[in-house]
Amino acid sequence: MAFAKETGKQKSSSNIERVELPEKVKNSRILILGGTGRVGGSTALALSKFCPDLRIVIGGRNRDKGAEMVTKLGNNTEFSEVDINDSKSLEEALKDVDLVVHTAGPFQQAEKCTVLEAAIQNKTAYLDVCDDTTYASRAKSYMNRALDANVPAITTGGIYPGVSNVMAAELVRAAKSEGKGEPQRLRFYYYTAGSGGAGPTILSTSFLLLGRRNLPEVRSIHEVLGVPTVSARFGTAPFFWNWGMVAMTYLLPAETLRDRSKVQQLVQSFDPLVRAVDEFTGEKVSMRVDLDCSDGRSRIGVFSHKKLSKSVGISTAAFVLAILEGSTQPGVWFPEEVPQGIAIEARETLLSRAAQGTFNFVMNKAPWMVETNPKEIGFGIYDY
Repeated sequence: MAFAKETGKQKSSSNIERVELPEKVKNSRILILGGTGRVGGSTALALSKFCPDLRIVIGGRNRDKGAEMVTKLGNNTEFSEVDINDSKSLEEALKDVDLVVHTAGPFQQAEKCTVLEAAIQNKTAYLDVCDDTTYASRAKSYMNRALDANVPAITTGGIYPGVSNVMAAELVRAAKSEGKGEPQRLRFYYYTAGSGGAGPTILSTSFLLLGRRNLPEVRSIHEVLGVPTVSARFGTAPFFWNWGMVAMTYLLPAETLRDRSKVQQLVQSFDPLVRAVDEFTGEKVSMRVDLDCSDGRSRIGVFSHKKLSKSVGISTAAFVLAILEGSTQPGVWFPEEVPQGIAIEARETLLSRAAQGTFNFVMNKAPWMVETNPKEIGFGIYDY
């Protein structure tokens, strides 16, 4: 695979290349829950560009916003009023749906996996963009039910976690295939300018994450890929947001940061300020995955986009396409689980699709080759 080699890729174009799906799935009906939000809406938009023949159902509670999305997306799009906390509403929305995409976060403090349960009951393929360890673990507990129903399901299938997991899995696979050293330490670094353009949801998620000790990709990469030490770090711009987040962990009780209703009140207070700052900082997003091996070598992957909300939509759409193409087996899986989650042979395609619109995408390079921008003179000799 090209991405398992020392290759870098930059894609400056903002256009999404059309994908030709197999005949039996090219007209699939896709329900996007949270489809009127920024993440769900951008996922719907990306899917409509990847595969115009897909029939997209925007699922949400606001008919006016739903009508706006349908008008924006045009043909092959409809709105379905649905409450994800109402089993009958979900069952009705899932009729004749081939795959449901759950983007209606935040997932923190959610007590049940109502959408996954309904998807399994209705034998509908499932994908979520969960970013919460507890929710992801609860989703995994539905494994046997999904297997019995022959339903393929992926949890944590957005940008991070999601694409970040696949990048990590490829770095680990490449290191092991070389046979010179065992993976010892893997680090995720995430950066957004302001809110990344993702709206109140990511702000709510950020506050809720302050009350958590871990991220789902940290645990799953450790357990699934067997990397002894895995960690994750966040950073943002302007720099005082970082100080503010640290201050909140000390000033606010942990119980407050775990209470969804109280966090929503915080979001309502801070959101206007965040929106104003976004005007000056931009909405870029970048993630870097570093892998250190026992022989002293390191390999990294870098993924950077001008706007988080657009990038997470493209990334989520890439997972949708992989599931439709048959890359995921029945059961509930993390993206890095093989061969059941995203098959090894499908990873390159998924990463290539997710990277569309990025201004910097690099996989499996030595850190110095990325950090110093070296120029190859010839015969494997670099000037840096």
